[in-house]
Amino acid sequence: MKYWNLKKINQSSLEKTGIIPRSISKLFGKFKKELDPNAEVETLEEFKVSRYQTVASVKYLLFLLVMPVLINQLSKNFIFGPCINYLWNKDEHSIFLNKSQEERAFAELQRFEEKLHFEILIGKIKNNSSHLINYKMTEKALELAIEYANESSTAIKNILADFLSGTIFISILISSKRQLSILKSFINELIYGLSDTAKAFLIILFTDMFVGFHSPHGWEVIIEAILRHFGLPESRDFIFIFISTFPVVLDTIFKYWIFRYLNKISPSAVATYHNMNE
Repeated sequence: MKYWNLKKINQSSLEKTGIIPRSISKLFGKFKKELDPNAEVETLEEFKVSRYQTVASVKYLLFLLVMPVLINQLSKNFIFGPCINYLWNKDEHSIFLNKSQEERAFAELQRFEEKLHFEILIGKIKNNSSHLINYKMTEKALELAIEYANESSTAIKNILADFLSGTIFISILISSKRQLSILKSFINELIYGLSDTAKAFLIILFTDMFVGFHSPHGWEVIIEAILRHFGLPESRDFIFIFISTFPVVLDTIFKYWIFRYLNKISPSAVATYHNMNE
């Protein structure tokens, strides 16, 4: 029984690799193809198919990128914008959406007051009466109120416009499966057609950027920008928990992809990656 299993494994390995090395087989296959009288016609057909795939993929990719952004901007400026501005400005007391905005506004107002007292001490402001200080503080407070009221209303517009554009984007992906499959094959050919050095360079660039030792600072900036974009409170605990977990999960998925897929498709690229990473 063991002998039969061993024989079966050897036969399957011979079927995969063959007795003749792959390089020689490819050489004979290329030579045979060049001697084929229909080789020119087949090459022309392959070029036409490749050209159609490239043009269709580029058009579809531009459509995927431009259409959601266009819908986002149009809906934000002409549909949601006037409605939100009317409702938000109707309530004069609506300024902040969360406590993070309040803390930032109060910190800016405090820095302005300290700057004002500093300019008085160094003689930059000659008239240091309490009336002038109160006037400047009131002017700055009104300026901050308008700024953060606009930030709050913009966050609500972003939520509605992003939801609409995301729905449109998903609808496009679902309704255009054929173009999506063409785009996937084009990207696969583009990526796997790169040299081993280029693949290893892109892998190292991606991993160092998103899961490297310096990536937490970048993730912190990105998360803060996303939270402000949607008007959510900038919780430091949430940001630190996200930074300590998500890059680890992403690194695990990426290593699994290298081990499961790239190692089978291009083992030389994996070897080059390990050599460059060392």
